[in-house]
Amino acid sequence: MKRLPMVLMFGILSACGVETASTATTSAALKKQELEQGLATLDKVQRDLGEVVKQSEQRAAQTDEAK
Repeated sequence: MKRLPMVLMFGILSACGVETASTATTSAALKKQELEQGLATLDKVQRDLGEVVKQSEQRAAQTDEAK
């Protein structure tokens, strides 16, 4: 009879540990997804910026040719 409370307590604490590990895994997966989305956004911004710079250089060249 003395062991029953110990067994129950062990079971409860074990369940908490599993839940904590599951939460940590889910949190890590969300952070990974956020990082991947951030990298994709950074890549798109860099490509867009490169295109803007290219267009600006072309306009400057056209302006110089018109003079």
